[in-house]
Amino acid sequence: MGIVKISDQLHEQIRVASDAMDRSINAQAEFWIKIGLLAELNPHLAYNDLINKLLLNKSDLIRGRSA
Repeated sequence: MGIVKISDQLHEQIRVASDAMDRSINAQAEFWIKIGLLAELNPHLAYNDLINKLLLNKSDLIRGRSA
């Protein structure tokens, strides 16, 4: 585990989202980082497509393939 420094404003946004999604602050930050990474690797996919493909075939998304 590593330490990532973020702004107070982003930390507050993560805290609010973590409360709404019933996740820990760390779990919420990890989720957002993971989705952001997948979105950058697969820019042609919409959010709901990323989630569906993440649930079905995580390894292809991580390698940047979505076929």
